[in-house]
Amino acid sequence: MRIIAGKANRKALVTLPGEEITRPTIERVKEGMFSAIQFEIQGRRVLDLFSGCGQIALEALSRGAENAVMIDSSVEAVEILKQNAKSTGLMKQCRISRMDYSEFLKGASGKEKFDLVFLDPPYSKDMKNEILKKVTRADILNDGAIVVCETNVDFCNDEDLYNLTFRKKYSYGKVFITMFNYFENKLQENAGEENE
Repeated sequence: MRIIAGKANRKALVTLPGEEITRPTIERVKEGMFSAIQFEIQGRRVLDLFSGCGQIALEALSRGAENAVMIDSSVEAVEILKQNAKSTGLMKQCRISRMDYSEFLKGASGKEKFDLVFLDPPYSKDMKNEILKKVTRADILNDGAIVVCETNVDFCNDEDLYNLTFRKKYSYGKVFITMFNYFENKLQENAGEENE
């Protein structure tokens, strides 16, 4: 596994053996994902909420993102995260924390804002809808933010979810990448409709 493009191009990344703790995104999927947003990465603040070995956030940093917050609940994964951030020369742009995703969202709510959010929760736990709902309600998204969700099932039928505007969906065998945009005016419109 390696960084595909940018200033850390071709730098090798370390992963944990097996898929119980982390399940690295395969290179073909990662390449397709970043091709879709390649002109929207520069200067962005990134949140990688189930970071694993860190390859997605590090890829974004390599391609010009400003900084990244990388969250994982596994002690082993966090050690690998730090190792990969150092070996790619991107550590100064990273903030790495070991905690549960919901704990992070509660602490960051109203205090931090992100432009690009990657969600790759464990396939074994059907949490995608719960996570998307919590992310949109946590007050951590800048207007126009991109939310990228990797799942093993096609859970979105080209529709908007939780004040997120559906953008695009890609499938790579049994892997699905669903992209949304977050717009503040949409949230305000929906709040107004609920109050009527």
